[in-house]
Amino acid sequence: MRFLFVLILLTGSAYATAAQVLSVTEVAPGIYTHRGVHELPDTKNHGAIANIGFIVGERCVAVIDTGGNPQQGESLKLAIKHTTSKPVCYVINTHVHPDHIYGNKAFKEAGVKFVGHEKLARAMATRGTYYIDKAADQLDVKLTAEDIIPPDLAVKDHLDIDLGGRTLKLTAHPAAHTDNDLTVYDEKTDTLWISDLLFIEHLPVIDGSLKGWLAELETLESHPYKTVIPGHGPIVKDWPKSMQPEKDYLEMLLTEIRAMIKQGKYLEDAVETVGYSAKGQWQLFDQFHRKNVTTAFAELEWEN
Repeated sequence: MRFLFVLILLTGSAYATAAQVLSVTEVAPGIYTHRGVHELPDTKNHGAIANIGFIVGERCVAVIDTGGNPQQGESLKLAIKHTTSKPVCYVINTHVHPDHIYGNKAFKEAGVKFVGHEKLARAMATRGTYYIDKAADQLDVKLTAEDIIPPDLAVKDHLDIDLGGRTLKLTAHPAAHTDNDLTVYDEKTDTLWISDLLFIEHLPVIDGSLKGWLAELETLESHPYKTVIPGHGPIVKDWPKSMQPEKDYLEMLLTEIRAMIKQGKYLEDAVETVGYSAKGQWQLFDQFHRKNVTTAFAELEWEN
């Protein structure tokens, strides 16, 4: 594995603009990732919490998510320049969440195409104003509309992109983690960049469809990928075994919430009782579990 370190300078307010830090690891030949941290996005980490990175072809580079703030995008761009002389030709956003898209502007230049799920542009438009308004208070980051860059290429089902000697196969998924999840498969190394369809150690977060997420996992687990890159957590080399804790948690929500609805119980009952047997198994459980129950309950109470 190859490690690259780029120096950063932090200031007391927001973050410096001149120097940057980013570490990337070569997790498969030509595939580089920066591992995020299991933290809530806040004014200390400035939203830089997700796994992001890039894939190098013979002709050019594809960026996979750009980070949780504009400077992290610049840091990633600098890491690419220190790794290869190939230009960036694609920026692939795997979904709409801020920790994956706030570094987009660093790559907005001639010759670079932004790629995302066919529903990503709508999600950005719907949430963009809120994201911009809250970034300063929640992340100590100043954003403008120029930082929320929608895709030039929208993926409806599947799309192949050529980096030169390396074709990436992009898949737009039905509603799961969000309603705009996109995965990236590199056939050359049998690597799936699954992003937030997989959480390792960090509690999975439902912002789409519980049933849809389970359906997508069932499809994906049938392929024994050599390497899987989650949106949060360590790189996976034992797929699909490493996916099982997430699947178990989501199935538990499905089973327990359905049982409560059948018993005539209400959402207020569910958020106090459903799923707490899993509390010791996940980081950030207290921060996200009740929201998951609320989202899943709203979906399941209308299924019959």
